[in-house]
Amino acid sequence: MAVSNGKPTIVLADDHSGMLSKVSEVLGEDFTIVAKVGDGRASIEAAIEFVPDILILDIAMPNMDGIQAAREIQRRQLKSKIIFLTVQEDADYVQTAHEMGASFVLKPKLHTDLLIAIKEVLRGKRFVSRLSASVSHPQPK
Repeated sequence: MAVSNGKPTIVLADDHSGMLSKVSEVLGEDFTIVAKVGDGRASIEAAIEFVPDILILDIAMPNMDGIQAAREIQRRQLKSKIIFLTVQEDADYVQTAHEMGASFVLKPKLHTDLLIAIKEVLRGKRFVSRLSASVSHPQPK
């Protein structure tokens, strides 16, 4: 298990190394990133190994997508909170995240929404980025 120095621990999963770097920059020094992985299967392995406070998962990844990985993490009853970070602005994905108790952040809103989402998740709440007006989605409770 990783040492967090009292900071919330995070596993990042995205198949684009540039996005992993960008997210790391946004998270700054307020969080401990215990692993950066490039696919869904590796995110499950990291979740088991590090038991992070939060998993930030892209939806579209090789070997297993983020939703499948999140379902497996929940099936294994790991207590990590899940935030999907995606370009997929689709009401079905938002609904799936909602049903899983996960938060949903759009990559184009990374700089404005991700830190808010993390703070909400750590308080036991959910966060959903505002989608285009043409896409309806459930509001978090």
